[in-house]
Amino acid sequence: MSTGHLHSGTRHDLEAYGERVRAAHESAVADGPTQMCAAGDGPRGLISASWRRSLAAGVDPESRAASLVYDHGDLGDVRAAHPLHPLLPVLAHTLLGMADETGHIMVVTDAEGRILWRDGNHNSMRRADQVGLTDGFNWAERAIGTNGMGTALAVRRPVHVYATEHLIRALHLWSCSAAPITDPDTGELLGSIDISGTRRSLHPATVALVSAAAHLAESHLELRMRERDDRLRARYEAQIRSRRDEPFALVTRTGRVIAGDPAGHWGDRIHLPIVGDRVTRLDGQIGILEPLGEGFLLRTPDRTGAPPSLRLAFLGTEPPQAWIDGRRVILSLRHAEILALLALNPRGMTAEQLSFHLYGDDGNPVTIRAEIHRLRAQLGGAVAAKPYRLATSVQADFLDLQRLLSDKDATAVARAYTGPLLPRSEAPEIRRERDELEGQVRARLLLSGAADDLWTYAQTEGGREDYEVLERVNAMLPPGDHRAVAARIRLRA
Repeated sequence: MSTGHLHSGTRHDLEAYGERVRAAHESAVADGPTQMCAAGDGPRGLISASWRRSLAAGVDPESRAASLVYDHGDLGDVRAAHPLHPLLPVLAHTLLGMADETGHIMVVTDAEGRILWRDGNHNSMRRADQVGLTDGFNWAERAIGTNGMGTALAVRRPVHVYATEHLIRALHLWSCSAAPITDPDTGELLGSIDISGTRRSLHPATVALVSAAAHLAESHLELRMRERDDRLRARYEAQIRSRRDEPFALVTRTGRVIAGDPAGHWGDRIHLPIVGDRVTRLDGQIGILEPLGEGFLLRTPDRTGAPPSLRLAFLGTEPPQAWIDGRRVILSLRHAEILALLALNPRGMTAEQLSFHLYGDDGNPVTIRAEIHRLRAQLGGAVAAKPYRLATSVQADFLDLQRLLSDKDATAVARAYTGPLLPRSEAPEIRRERDELEGQVRARLLLSGAADDLWTYAQTEGGREDYEVLERVNAMLPPGDHRAVAARIRLRA
């Protein structure tokens, strides 16, 4: 049997190989990795390289168990925030039944090798507890040496680690097959899927099964990415219809350019700025990012001297933001409230009216005049006086949503509604407008929305735990659809 291919050969061949690896292991531990046996007498090259990395990282071969990194009380939040969380039902359906019936366990880790989920045969899980092969423990290669999960993440490909191939002696009773899961959007590792069992029960060919499960997870992630892209393109098309005189590219939240750049000036992907809203092409051209739902519009500033325009992003956006002639301005909540009221009242408002709508009977017009003074320092001539009003062309996501609601297009409404209007605001008029908008959106979608529209709404703050919406999603979609599965999980919660 070739040591490079554990799938071939008889059980006797496999056990003979294991004994040879055990001897090489003793030598490596005693004399150091540089004194390893020749390839024909020692472990596979994959394992030799892993031993070297592990020993160089200071892993002790006499360690008894992995180390705990997440307390049980923290795991719920960690799991819920992880991108693989929605795919757990898919992975469990693919692997868990087999693992349980054959005496194995299924494990899912994050990109750092920390175990987030584990399930399977109860007897095997009790034995696994003894070595920390359970939720919250760290199985990165640099933490516990050569193992299926950690090594698969280190080399970014599926691996099978057989018994004595583990660097730590306490793991020599275990074998494991694992495959990494990669984000199709960014190319970054998300985690790994693993089947572990005792060395006599886990066949090396199991690696093909976990590899198939990893590819299935990646396919689901890619499908969701394409769905997000389609929603974003639909919003983009609505934007460019109303702004035909300006060239835009459409960019996802991860920097992929997915529309609007036919000449390819920006390439397939841009590096999003950590701070600010400006990006630079290789030729020195400056672009400015404006938020659009789950992505950005990328525009080139107009240098022709045209009057400035104001755009407001207040739906589900924290902190609220404005763009004045392409320049982003981060707004205080009070300034955002003032701009929202002025946008909703284009004929203008007095200081007394603004004060009442913002503070109620306790308001003071003097306070409003001071806030307007500070706001005009940020936005220049965009805010006029006597009465206070917006003196430039205005586009706002909440005004766009109002127009779409009057058109009765449920799909367009679902795509435009990204969250409540200024969600932190307690101003009476803003709260009234926020509640009215969300009520209209919900009613429109429940009346005529397709499953895709309702699911889009279910990703917003108000829709995430909306019982009626989730029930409708579950009823409209096939039982195996990942959105129906997620809806049922939320309903049970």
